[in-house]
Amino acid sequence: MRRISKLTRVAVGVASLALAATACGGTSSEAGSGSGSEGEGESKKGLAIAYDIGGKGDQSFNDAAFSGLDKAKKEFKYDTADIEPTDGETDADKVQRLTSLAKQGYNPIVGVGFAYGPAMTEVAKKYPKISFGIVDSVIEADNVASLVFAENEASYLAGVAAAKATKTNTVGFVGGVDIPLIHKFEAGFKQGVADTNPKVKVLSQYLTQTAEEGGFASPDKGKAAAESQLENKADVVYQAAGLSGQGVIEAAATQKKWAIGVDSDQYEQEALAKFKDYILTSALKDVGGAVYALAKSVEDGKPLTGVQTFDLKVDGVGLAETNPEYAKIAGLKDAVDKAKAGIIDGSIKVKTE
Repeated sequence: MRRISKLTRVAVGVASLALAATACGGTSSEAGSGSGSEGEGESKKGLAIAYDIGGKGDQSFNDAAFSGLDKAKKEFKYDTADIEPTDGETDADKVQRLTSLAKQGYNPIVGVGFAYGPAMTEVAKKYPKISFGIVDSVIEADNVASLVFAENEASYLAGVAAAKATKTNTVGFVGGVDIPLIHKFEAGFKQGVADTNPKVKVLSQYLTQTAEEGGFASPDKGKAAAESQLENKADVVYQAAGLSGQGVIEAAATQKKWAIGVDSDQYEQEALAKFKDYILTSALKDVGGAVYALAKSVEDGKPLTGVQTFDLKVDGVGLAETNPEYAKIAGLKDAVDKAKAGIIDGSIKVKTE
């Protein structure tokens, strides 16, 4: 039976500042020639992360993970590595990447995204003295921390905000890939909209059926989907689409409609600065805080393991309030605050499907 735990509010609170950090591209750290050997993990190198589809510079999921690495590197003064994915890669490619990092002595090693599940299951067995972390997936192994989030709760708050902001009573949801993880975003969003104003219609579209088709890495696909929803009277569009979400934001901003970002506070992202006036808010997912928390636990000699759940109760998810317009829309902030309190105290149960 796997162990299930929640990080304390204090632990996540310390890490939450990582959300504000941005990563605007650049090359990944080069992995050096460490002294670690298979099964030992004795090198003093620190955190390494292997990116998901879209890589560094997505202004969203992967950049949030990088912010956690950057914070750990500055605080613990050790060598780090962040490695990009390759187009059309296989599980074998991921195994090779994680194995290379383990052989070089990096500890912990984090796979950013559920796609690393099969590869990490294999590699973690070979390196029992190294701590591993995986985002958005659950692996049952003594040396793996499964970093999972209540995306549905943050999305519910985004739905409340959208229902309060719409003037046409039509809003949109764009999901990158039609998979259970993204269904959680959609389910929470739709419920938040319906609970706030049942007269509001939600238009939903998924960009692809599989990640290999580019659903998380194609801004052009995101832009086209958002344009279609805007043509059908949506005036607020929420996206959970990784790099593709940049196209959604561009489409909304071009037509002077609201976009809702995801994972990171996209209003603060430099690469999206020209669209920021139309980014009403973002559903936050503290991937950076989770990555940092794992690194700190290893540094403290008490590595996290088992399922680590990041939800509203521990500030692991939330809703951004950085755009000044957020507070100017009548009733929006009060409605979101009330919904957040309800989710935390259990009076609001948020669906996952």
